[in-house]
Amino acid sequence: MSNISEFLTINHNKMEILQKGKNGTPIIILTGMGCSFDEWYDVIEALSKSSRVVLFHRPGLGESEIRNEIRNTQAVVNEINELMLLLGILEPVVLVGHSYGGLCAQHFVKKHPKKVAGLVLVDSTSIDLKVLDNLDIPVLNEGSTDEIWLEKCDAYSRMDREELREIINPTLTEKQKKLPFFVQQRLINFQINPSLYKAMHSEISNWKQDADTIKNLGEFPNIPLIVIGRDKEHNIRLGTKDGLPEWELRLFEEKWQELIMNQVNLSQNSKLIIATEASHSIHIDRPDIIIQSITWMVKE
Repeated sequence: MSNISEFLTINHNKMEILQKGKNGTPIIILTGMGCSFDEWYDVIEALSKSSRVVLFHRPGLGESEIRNEIRNTQAVVNEINELMLLLGILEPVVLVGHSYGGLCAQHFVKKHPKKVAGLVLVDSTSIDLKVLDNLDIPVLNEGSTDEIWLEKCDAYSRMDREELREIINPTLTEKQKKLPFFVQQRLINFQINPSLYKAMHSEISNWKQDADTIKNLGEFPNIPLIVIGRDKEHNIRLGTKDGLPEWELRLFEEKWQELIMNQVNLSQNSKLIIATEASHSIHIDRPDIIIQSITWMVKE
């Protein structure tokens, strides 16, 4: 059966959700910044055989409406709460957060510990992400500081789809080209939506303040936690192939891995998995590791 999205109204916005599977522990997956839930197709297909899997596009992403509200991790916490209420999810869930979605997941767990049975962080943004700004990596920073991204997102949010198609020239990875055709089309269309960049602009504007807020929320609950990190050496190889300086890549990847490993200390009931041969998009490169980890968490 195909994954077909549906719509709910949350905080006066039409929100696109995807749910599959009816039985077992509910699993809620929070996608990364600027990422579609369609990227998780393989993971959803596997997990939905034994569990109820729920994903949603935050306002501005996919077909979810966005107005002029502030997009921060607290807004996502409110949306998860509302979503669980509307879907009749009364039991604690397994929460999965990738990248920025992992930052949102950490916020939710601290605010609502009794609603989470277990947490899986997938190469998650750290509450200490500010330290990455202190690295001396001029070439890597050339096109990717927050300031540059804010400028880009602001410009893109003012364009129409055809202008975006021309500038972004949306492409798929080799692994994404193996997904069903309708999923490939959705992934292409996702990238040329001006609302996506409006949402990203707001999320980037707030994420460092969000990280500080989460740090100051008190103790992290002692729940089962799996931290999945990307393959440092694999990422360095990918970067050098693109002509980036190896010493800068190594500096960044070593600091990123340190932040990932620090997340293991959030709970005393935790384990670390390094996804070999995986980039930041572990759910695309190594869906098998994500599936095994979440399946183990559900059984626990």
